[in-house]
Amino acid sequence: MRAHSTSQQVVKRARIILLAAKGMSNTDIALAVGFSRPTVIEWRKRFLAEGVDTLTKTRPGRGAKPKYTREKIQEIVEATLHTKPKNATHWSCRTMAKEQGVSASTIHKIWKAHGLQPHRVETFKLSQDPKFVEKLTDVVGLYMNPPEKAVVLCVDEKTQIQALDRTQPGLPMKKGRCGTMTHDYKRNGTTSLFAALNLLDGTVIGECHSRHRHQEFLKLLRRLDREIPKGQALHLILDNYATHKHPEVKKWLKKHPQFKLHFTPTSASWLNLVERVFGELTAKRIRRGIFHSVPELIDAIYKYLDTYNEHPQPLVWTAKVEDILRKVSKCKAILQTVH
Repeated sequence: MRAHSTSQQVVKRARIILLAAKGMSNTDIALAVGFSRPTVIEWRKRFLAEGVDTLTKTRPGRGAKPKYTREKIQEIVEATLHTKPKNATHWSCRTMAKEQGVSASTIHKIWKAHGLQPHRVETFKLSQDPKFVEKLTDVVGLYMNPPEKAVVLCVDEKTQIQALDRTQPGLPMKKGRCGTMTHDYKRNGTTSLFAALNLLDGTVIGECHSRHRHQEFLKLLRRLDREIPKGQALHLILDNYATHKHPEVKKWLKKHPQFKLHFTPTSASWLNLVERVFGELTAKRIRRGIFHSVPELIDAIYKYLDTYNEHPQPLVWTAKVEDILRKVSKCKAILQTVH
């Protein structure tokens, strides 16, 4: 009876039994609970005959009758899935209610019961790389079974990070109201972060540059060469950005054979774990930040990375190649289905 998740109907039935156990009369119980006296007598009989479980059950044929038939509900679901309103890209509760001649709350209940959310949309993109399986197997193999006496680094660039300053000060958070900030802003320049995530210990090596050319990428490679202990092979997981395949970069790599590059498939940035670090950097430090200059933005990024490296948490990859390929095949099959 005290559980917050219990329906009020069941709570009242439980109160009948508890009050009866205290010796109250059926008339007094009916007044206290809000049921009729015959209803109180009926639930006491059912409890004695069937036990506690009967309090949560409603016998067939009892209770409120459904207002709409299964055919009507199915019609609403089909209309939601396979039609669109004349002047919009998707249905709302009110527009669908008007179309079907029911209430908006009814549409909401039906959509909730069938897991339908027409107002939401998620983005996706399937890789068209002809060597998708080969590259996927290579990268996942490094994650799940890295070579001995080698360092695996996830390398990428977060380009065009803007130093934004709001036009007016925001209001602080208080009880009943979240923090606020103006929708408009002033641009004070940009920077690009070149970063390498160490798969073993979770630390991040990063440096900011005003541009994102092969020259800046070479600076990161030289820094990795200096900071990683000698005698260890360095396996770098990168995307297919032209900077990573520049002739000058290839020339430098020939002189440093300990560097071995592994490229992710095109349109598959989710394979590079350093993207997780970029996501957290954006959410925790940049998106709500106010920066009056690029140096102020760069200082904030470096302080975030320093704090991150004080207590690093290695990211563990668990998805197997077979599972990923199964999901990709399922997505392709859905795309090829004619709706």
